[in-house]
Amino acid sequence: MTCYDRQDLGLLLLRLGTGGVLAAHGSQKLLGWFGGGGIEGTGAAMEAMGFSPGRQSATIAGLAEAGGGALLALGLATPAAGAAAAGAMAGATAVHAPNGFYAAGGGYEYAASLALTAAGLAITGPGRLSLDHALGHAVNRGWMVPVALAVTGAATAVVVGMRNRRVREPAESGQETLFDEADALFGR
Repeated sequence: MTCYDRQDLGLLLLRLGTGGVLAAHGSQKLLGWFGGGGIEGTGAAMEAMGFSPGRQSATIAGLAEAGGGALLALGLATPAAGAAAAGAMAGATAVHAPNGFYAAGGGYEYAASLALTAAGLAITGPGRLSLDHALGHAVNRGWMVPVALAVTGAATAVVVGMRNRRVREPAESGQETLFDEADALFGR
């Protein structure tokens, strides 16, 4: 039997922890589990945050988080899983950025940490304690890392850019902003 080293065990812990958190958050969006809003509630919230159409945005974000998180935890298709999860968390980071860094004040600290960890796992790989390793890395090839990160990065930049333009439009015209609407929706 092969002895696994500290790196394999560390990657397993990172994958299980990060993947589990992401999968739980995605389940909130998709299924309403763990106190989440499901597609309808999350879609309305996403629309209020400037992501349009809200229902489609909630579905994509939920799939990226739940699917990417589950695949990260399993160590399967690690480049695509990590990139998808990082993209979803980059979108969340954009929403929280106006509140500063610290999560205690509604900032982007938590979302950015998940994004960086998911991207780091996409780059580093899952380690030997993974389905990718067991399957001979069929869906974890070196060329897949830059492709997955580049495609996800481009898509995320477009989506966040469109969202940021929607958020700025009312503010530039002196109207109530989408942030004001979101605050009212969530009772802040």
